[in-house]
Amino acid sequence: MKPLALAIALWLALGFAGPALAVQPDEVLADPVLEERARDISAGLRCPVCRSENIDESDAPISRDLRLLVRERLVAGDTDAEAVAFIVARYGEYVLLNPTTRGSNLLLWLAAPIMLCFAAGVGLGYVRSRAHAAAQAEDATTQALSEEEQARLRDILKD
Repeated sequence: MKPLALAIALWLALGFAGPALAVQPDEVLADPVLEERARDISAGLRCPVCRSENIDESDAPISRDLRLLVRERLVAGDTDAEAVAFIVARYGEYVLLNPTTRGSNLLLWLAAPIMLCFAAGVGLGYVRSRAHAAAQAEDATTQALSEEEQARLRDILKD
């Protein structure tokens, strides 16, 4: 196969390789506007089983239930925020891929920077105490040796 033909075939193959969505044809709404809203909402909701996938990408039965619930709420006339609030009220904030920074989640958002500062402080204190202990040990060693012993030690350390 010629390089140009191979490049075109590769480009076409990659062009059609989009995200694999698990949305079944029987789940798709007839109204394209509502379907687009449902897809936007679903992109922000986490699969409780898969953890790192949104519900549109997951094949888990719970994700299917959540997709149907989102579409049901939109058909009932809920706004996007109301549909998300309904699902969060039912399943908890864990289903949000981007959790809020209020309430108990604030502790989770701040825990990493606080722990980093704490670890840096402990590390700095340890390094400083080791340097101070080494300096004290050197002073104690040099004070305990006579001038003759210190000169001999310097000679030994030079070799």
